[in-house]
Amino acid sequence: MLKHIVMWKLKQTAEGKTRQANAELAKEKLLGLKKEIPQIKRIEVGINTGQGEQGFDLILISEFKTKKDLEEYQAHPKHKIVSDFISKIRTERVFIDYAE
Repeated sequence: MLKHIVMWKLKQTAEGKTRQANAELAKEKLLGLKKEIPQIKRIEVGINTGQGEQGFDLILISEFKTKKDLEEYQAHPKHKIVSDFISKIRTERVFIDYAE
């Protein structure tokens, strides 16, 4: 099993919405990918409830059977739409992929 974890810091405002509204919209869009992309075995999205400059605002934890499945997910047109949206609302992004 391969885990793909991504965290984002979001802009205070972007696309006409607050950081919180964009976090909630991004969460909805990310969770919606499970119905669209069969390679996703598990997906979880969380919005940070803590405060502080060092904290990230949004986290994605997803699981795939193989590296090929992860690559197909990343290349999927539905994923690209969500990724493009998040690119417009974020200031930073970090990720890690690892095998269990």
